[in-house]
Amino acid sequence: PGAFPICKKSNTMKLLLSASIAATCILPYCQSFLSTTPSLIKRHHTIKTRNRTSKTSSLSMGLTLYGSQGSRSPLVNWAAYELSLPIVMGDLSQNPHPFKQIPCMTSDGDVTLFESGAILLYLQSLCEDGDEAKKAAIMSWVTWANASLDPVCFLETPEGKVYDTGLKKPNRKIDTLDSILSNQKYLLGDGDDNFSTGDVAVASYLLYVPQFFPDVDLGRWPNVVRYMKDCVKRPAYGKAFGGDVQNYLVGKLDAMGAGDGGQKKLFGMF
Repeated sequence: PGAFPICKKSNTMKLLLSASIAATCILPYCQSFLSTTPSLIKRHHTIKTRNRTSKTSSLSMGLTLYGSQGSRSPLVNWAAYELSLPIVMGDLSQNPHPFKQIPCMTSDGDVTLFESGAILLYLQSLCEDGDEAKKAAIMSWVTWANASLDPVCFLETPEGKVYDTGLKKPNRKIDTLDSILSNQKYLLGDGDDNFSTGDVAVASYLLYVPQFFPDVDLGRWPNVVRYMKDCVKRPAYGKAFGGDVQNYLVGKLDAMGAGDGGQKKLFGMF
């Protein structure tokens, strides 16, 4: 009463008016809501899917790597194997790298990545477990490997050709790395559960040095040599680089005096 005075006239009129209101007001609203519901459901599902970062959900990703042995691309294979991510090798004639270099990777055909560091970080992002401190540490070590360690390991001409390694002489950065590794097995800590994509990046560059410069002796950094040996003996490394390379490097590292695991530095000071 008061809202719709016409409703007082008769019960029939009330019914007709109610039906009319429903048809003109409520029904279009319901139709509008129903028409938007699928998109809302789809959006909600998409958001949940993006936040799901377990290895299981990542297995559906179609990862194709464009690379070859003797280049830096096997380090990408190594990371993928350690993360249990399926990966296939692509046809180099179809390499989508803008500069036609390797490694390059595509994911599900519509994502393209190049530069080994960027690829490693992408692979890691597919398997994040929500540990922000671990995520930050891995990002830092992968970036350090590319920005700081690479120029030490490989001395280049202005044209970009490698002519020698900086590891033949004392180096403060490697001194610091040796000190860090004097107290822990891997970059993130002790134990195999602390091996990470950051180790893949750092160890790969270090392990390339005795391959390309067989006469180099890294014995001045016993903890680094021990670390290299621990990394190279991992099954995923042998799968990525090949058993021959793996065995060769183990022999070279043994010859550098790290066969007993290296000499720990007391408190990283002596």
